[in-house]
Amino acid sequence: MSNKRASQDRKARLAEIQQQQKAKERRVAGMIIVGCLVLLAALGGVVLFAVNDAKAGQLPNLGVSLAAAKCQPVTTDPNSGSGEHVGPGTNKPSETSVQYDTIPPSHGPHFATPDVSGRDFYTAADRPPLETLVHNLEHGYTILWYDGTKVKDTKLLKEIADKADKQPQASGKFKVVEWDASRGAFPAGTVYALSHWASDAGHRQLCGDLSGQVVMDFITKYPKDNTQEPGAA
Repeated sequence: MSNKRASQDRKARLAEIQQQQKAKERRVAGMIIVGCLVLLAALGGVVLFAVNDAKAGQLPNLGVSLAAAKCQPVTTDPNSGSGEHVGPGTNKPSETSVQYDTIPPSHGPHFATPDVSGRDFYTAADRPPLETLVHNLEHGYTILWYDGTKVKDTKLLKEIADKADKQPQASGKFKVVEWDASRGAFPAGTVYALSHWASDAGHRQLCGDLSGQVVMDFITKYPKDNTQEPGAA
């Protein structure tokens, strides 16, 4: 009788141990599942952050919004001065400074050679002459001018220069240049100005603040091939 009872006790104990083992396995499995879910959530957050960060670095998302830039309407300026060279190496060597009829210029007489340095950003310390840059406009460049008396931190300008210059609409024909205040002042309330010499006319847009979306819209409307001399360097 005692042997039978002992056998039943062993079976009960074995069953209890098995139940405890299964409970432990379920807890471990649950912890693994929870850990995996936490890891997936973390990875999802990293991916989302990376995607949002990439979007934030795109040209239209740089700077302030379209509305906050407080831009004036795009101008349509007279189409004059195409092919009219002045200064050294021309038949008008004494004309080393041109009085342009708009600020900044979007057309007009210019020096015989454009800036072919490949650079997309200039300060007052190293910018080419204005008459040289107008020749660049004739070749399809868009120039973003900035008032250096009001803009001291140029980090965002350099980023926009890099991003805009790589857009297919500009493709190596976009420059950011500090405006020469001795050639005239920007209108009140404006700090930045875009200019492009299209096939039909010169165009400018002056703004109170810096917006990558404004730049994107401008170079889309006036791409590098819409110019006086398509294909020129």
